[in-house]
Amino acid sequence: MKKIFPLSESHKIGLFGNHKKQNTTDLLKISEIKNLWIYQVVSYKVISANIDKIFIDGHKLPMISGDVSGDYTTRIHWNAPNTWTVISSNENIINQILENCSEDDFAITDQSHSRVIIQIEGQKSFEIIKKGSPLNLNNFKKNNCASSVYHGMTISIDMIDDNPIKFNLMALRSFSESFYHAITDSALEYGYQNL
Repeated sequence: MKKIFPLSESHKIGLFGNHKKQNTTDLLKISEIKNLWIYQVVSYKVISANIDKIFIDGHKLPMISGDVSGDYTTRIHWNAPNTWTVISSNENIINQILENCSEDDFAITDQSHSRVIIQIEGQKSFEIIKKGSPLNLNNFKKNNCASSVYHGMTISIDMIDDNPIKFNLMALRSFSESFYHAITDSALEYGYQNL
């Protein structure tokens, strides 16, 4: 069976927009992040587990609104009280989730095939997000996440680095092409490189 990625027909490698007379290292970089496993983890109202002692791939479940714990391999977003999203390139991440989150205490939902993640890297990344989202990003920093809308599409924003500025933007797969075109249209003004 052949795996088809959400943007396989839309995302073309190359330089686009106002890229002439610019150094390619200064251009925005846009890419689809592939081969990720995405799980929603929700604890029940009454549980026997101590959430403070749960680690997934070496990372604690964040307990503060908008926090992310993790690294480039595995990232855990706080989504709501007792609700997290685990995003990982570790193909065995589900085993770690199941080992640490008992089915008596947690509901675990695989969302891997229903999401698209677009990564934006570069100094103008904030500007791209501001063009389509009402979210105030003034105090946003590395390892912050938030849910918002982008041109009417519900998205999740994860700032994975601040040097260089790098965001992962996640949306429903059914909106992948519309979301991608909204992002790339916003980037035309600055010039961008599709990787």
